[in-house]
Amino acid sequence: MNRRSAPHRATAAAPAADDPARPIRPRRLTARMKLTLTYALFVVVAGAFTLAVVYLAMRFVPNYPLTAANPRDDSGAPSRQEILQNLLEASGLTLLLLALVGVGGGWFIAGRVLRPLQDITRAARRAADGSLDHRIGLTGPRDEFTDLSDTFDTMLARLQRSFDAQQRFAANASHELRTPLAINRTMLDVATADPDGQDYPRLVARLRETNQRGIEVTDALLQLSALDHTPPTTQPLDLADTAEEALDLVREEARTRGITLSADIHPAPATGDGVLLRQLALNLLHNALRHNLPTGGSLTLTTGPDPVHPGRAVLTVTNTGPLLPDTVDHLTEPFLRGSGRMAEKDPARRGHGLGLAIVAGIVRAHHGDLTLTPNPGGGLTARVSLPSH
Repeated sequence: MNRRSAPHRATAAAPAADDPARPIRPRRLTARMKLTLTYALFVVVAGAFTLAVVYLAMRFVPNYPLTAANPRDDSGAPSRQEILQNLLEASGLTLLLLALVGVGGGWFIAGRVLRPLQDITRAARRAADGSLDHRIGLTGPRDEFTDLSDTFDTMLARLQRSFDAQQRFAANASHELRTPLAINRTMLDVATADPDGQDYPRLVARLRETNQRGIEVTDALLQLSALDHTPPTTQPLDLADTAEEALDLVREEARTRGITLSADIHPAPATGDGVLLRQLALNLLHNALRHNLPTGGSLTLTTGPDPVHPGRAVLTVTNTGPLLPDTVDHLTEPFLRGSGRMAEKDPARRGHGLGLAIVAGIVRAHHGDLTLTPNPGGGLTARVSLPSH
């Protein structure tokens, strides 16, 4: 069965000669030449062995003149010595011919065998130069080269997604950090242009609010960065206690928004960092509250043993809200809010777009699983599964 073809074929790209990261190796025989010489040597040795066996067998030919059955016929039959001499001459010519055939055939066969490796090498050089949008896409039956090609294509795809996500993250982080600074500058410019017509208590309050927003974004970014580089300190704990603590912290906000809280909390032994897991539960609850219905919404928090994967603990947060698309995995991308990239106009519903990204980072750091599922009637169900003791 043929494999799929890639949209772009790998093309040659010369590596940088002054690249300090690339080791300098002495130029020796190429792999194609080594395979050619090996194939030719094998053919010559096999032919020599065969001819040696024939030559040794001819040693048993009787050492007396051969005559015809009828004495009156002059057959002119050669002697054993003449036969051996002719055999040696023919063997030499045969070995020479085998050597030529071995070199020519070995060069052709080695080129055919190593052609996929050349495609892989060209693709690797393009990747080393920073191009990740190409694929090798070898076709044909499965073998070592197609396995290597598929693995390399998978690696390129993952690297491309990772680099694209990093670029979006950098752009969005710059925008998020620039926004409060630009707002502060605008308010200060207005106050400088008309100092007598300002309500300074209101101005200071707005400056403080926008400054606090910048601090919150920076703290969230630092926390998100630390999750990817610093392993958490884990210890046995109960997710039920962690969930109850987080639930108590959001009861007042839920009451203010008119959202009904319900909990089905059962013991859920797990292993992890208590502070991070409390932040995880709190972020899930805040996300469920701020992306709920304007009025009359509900939120349900459950904990307990994982029925799907025994030996693990599970925490689930389900909320009502607007209808979501079938695929919601992108919601864990930094700075992506429920309404897109734009922040909510209502300050009470406004977030930084980092809540679920931090949740995903905490789950990764604890070797757990995060599953986001849109509810048929609207809203989202977030399910976190963590290793137990």
